Amino acid sequence: MASWQEFERQAPELAGVARRLMEGCRHRVMATLRKDGSPRVSGIETSWRDGQLWTGSMPGAVKAFDLRRDPRMAIHVASAEPDMEDPPAWEGDVKLAGRALEVTDPAVLAAFESDSGSHLFRIELTEVVWTRVEGDELVMDAWHDGDGVRRIRRK
Repeated sequence: MASWQEFERQAPELAGVARRLMEGCRHRVMATLRKDGSPRVSGIETSWRDGQLWTGSMPGAVKAFDLRRDPRMAIHVASAEPDMEDPPAWEGDVKLAGRALEVTDPAVLAAFESDSGSHLFRIELTEVVWTRVEGDELVMDAWHDGDGVRRIRRK
C-alpha cells in the first residue's frame, strides 16, 4: 500500500494527471463491500493533506461501517462527457483502488475540523488507472504499487 506521496514518487507524471482530473471534479464515487460481500457505491469528496489522500463520512453512514469492517475500496473519478465528434479531446477518467483506513486520533480530527461523530479515512493506494482516447485507440496508464506504470492500448 502506498500513500499519495509515495504514489507521486513512484509515478510522478500519472500522479499529476490523476490529481488534475480529480481537482477538476469535486464529486467521486467510492465502491465499498457490504457485509455479504456485494458492492455498494456512494458519493464522496476527497482532499490532500500532508502527502496523504483523505475522505470523510457523515456519522453513521453505511459506507463508514463497510470500511471499518473491510477497508478495501475503489474510487472512480469521471470527467466531462466526451465530444463524440472528437473522442481524443476527452480528458479521460481516473480509477483508484486500495484501502481506506479510519483515523480516530483526536489531534488529526481537530486539524480537519471534523464534526463530532464524523468519520475520517486515510486512503492507501494499490492501483491507479487513467483511461483516455488517443487517435483510434483506448489508452490506459496503469500503476500498481511497486510495479511502476504500464501503458495498455486497445483498438
